[in-house]
Amino acid sequence: MSTKPAAAVQSFSPESIEAKAYASVSAIPTVEPNDRNRLGFHVYRWLTEKQGTLEQAIASSGSRLEISQQQAATMIKDALKKAGVDV
Repeated sequence: MSTKPAAAVQSFSPESIEAKAYASVSAIPTVEPNDRNRLGFHVYRWLTEKQGTLEQAIASSGSRLEISQQQAATMIKDALKKAGVDV
């Protein structure tokens, strides 16, 4: 039995809001890498929909963080500011 190779993953432009959202959570220590992906998605959603607070987005992500949610919010805000995103 043979299988086809996996489809190539197309990355977002480094200047896109998606890339900035996922990069902002790259340093957050989580239990599993998927927790970081889930957190990145919720930060992206928060940036694009402008609903609620960052703290609410972090809580609703359900990500298992190895630091407090307040520390994560501070780290994410700092990373977004460095990337040129108005927080």
